[in-house]
Amino acid sequence: MATTSRTSGSPLALRLLAGLASLVLAGPAVYLVIRNFTADADPANLLFSERTLGPLRRTIVLATLVSVSTAALGTGLAWLTTRTDLPARRLWRVLLVLPLVYPTFLGAAALVRTLNPGGLVNDLLTNIGVDRTPALQGLWGSWLVLTLLTYPYVFLPVAARFAQLPASIEQSARLLGNSPWKVFQQIVLPQAAGSIAAGTLLVFLYTISDFGAVAILRYDTLTRAIETNQLNRPVALALSLILLLLAGGVVTAERFAQRRRVTTTNSVRGDVGGAVPLGRTRPVALVAVGVTALLGLAAPLGAIVEWSVRGLAQGRRLRVDAEDIALVTWNTLWVSTIAALATVLLVLPIAFLYGRYRSRAGAIGNAVAISTFALPGILVALAGTFFIRQTTWTFETFHNTFGILIFAYMVRFAALAMGTTLLAVRAVPDRLRDAAETLGANGVRRFTSIDVPLMMPGLLAAGGLVLLSTMKELPISLLLSPFEFETLATRIFGTFNEAFVTEAGLMALVLVTISFFATWFLVIRPSK
Repeated sequence: MATTSRTSGSPLALRLLAGLASLVLAGPAVYLVIRNFTADADPANLLFSERTLGPLRRTIVLATLVSVSTAALGTGLAWLTTRTDLPARRLWRVLLVLPLVYPTFLGAAALVRTLNPGGLVNDLLTNIGVDRTPALQGLWGSWLVLTLLTYPYVFLPVAARFAQLPASIEQSARLLGNSPWKVFQQIVLPQAAGSIAAGTLLVFLYTISDFGAVAILRYDTLTRAIETNQLNRPVALALSLILLLLAGGVVTAERFAQRRRVTTTNSVRGDVGGAVPLGRTRPVALVAVGVTALLGLAAPLGAIVEWSVRGLAQGRRLRVDAEDIALVTWNTLWVSTIAALATVLLVLPIAFLYGRYRSRAGAIGNAVAISTFALPGILVALAGTFFIRQTTWTFETFHNTFGILIFAYMVRFAALAMGTTLLAVRAVPDRLRDAAETLGANGVRRFTSIDVPLMMPGLLAAGGLVLLSTMKELPISLLLSPFEFETLATRIFGTFNEAFVTEAGLMALVLVTISFFATWFLVIRPSK
């Protein structure tokens, strides 16, 4: 078993690297706060004007609705697929995770094509007498799309927690005459409260930081308002400060609640033979699970395939060819790979300082890295844009370069790499390093021969999570990419907005395929 008893004696170089990494990660947030109070406008008037408070209200309403619906949907699906006798439970547990492969803007565009009047579902419903489906737009559309695409953030941790609970808990409660619903409500649900809260927090932060879905569905939240006002610097800065304070407040409140929350640590895997019988409600449960998979997975995929096939079948001359698709795919892969490698290297000194030496500076660095998840991509991009335009030197040095783009990716996704990298560092037993030191191996030799091989699986997983997220990132790629450099995400977004749906469909198929394999190896297989 790995030990982490060393609490002192961290190398000076490691402390300096970790401190530098912490400053890099905190830089964009600090810069935005400073710029708000050094701009040529009164921040107080802007912060409390309708121009900023309106988007704030809409953001809070949307995030709250999506959080509540995903908490209910994700928890219910997790219970059905882990604790009941639902048919094909293993298959459903895989399918219900796959909406993660869709960037929100792509899922929104596909669901608009599928569910809106004139869409595929509307055509099918006309056969049973339903002439027109409601339009998918605004608050209603954004809520539905984000619920269908983000519930896996609740489903995954809650399903993992439910799978650990021994079946004897429910069996004993049922023997005492309690109904299945009462057992779920009073016995099972409290056991998963921590997992539900953690997943719901991710959904809330994801929703307030989302740009793609609300842009497609024309719902004016803070992120969309920031993008449309980026040339009006005082307004954009005021909006960014509000979004930053909102995200920070949510994370702080969750941390405080977590300290007060009583959690259980039982890790015994549940007994499959003790599955709760659904009885007469089994068809209803099966329909509920099937409809969720249909809307969240099959409907977007069907729309993407339909875009591609229809244009090709019509023989229309396309704006893209195989060479164009190969180029943007290569751009996506190499920039995402470099961002993943750089992000892991950035957080590794912090992980060493905190995980191995238990340093207070390491703990601060870890908190800074984790908190970057609350910094939406649009804010990172905005900070980068304003920094580039700050002086003639910064403009000439960083404008139209990949350095600022990679830096923004690193800040945005450092939190994803931090957790897994920290686990990889703590997985190296101190006794092996002590034995190597006794045999005369110096620090570099111990690092290359012991640390790196044992940490490599965890570091690859951390890098893979960053790579998967970078491939789907939209606002950073839109605002900071060099001229004529396009990723799959930006090209799909642009071609769809220009109504070239066949081209968007072809590139979307490529992005979804790559994301599927990344999700399978990084998310689904480790959780099985």
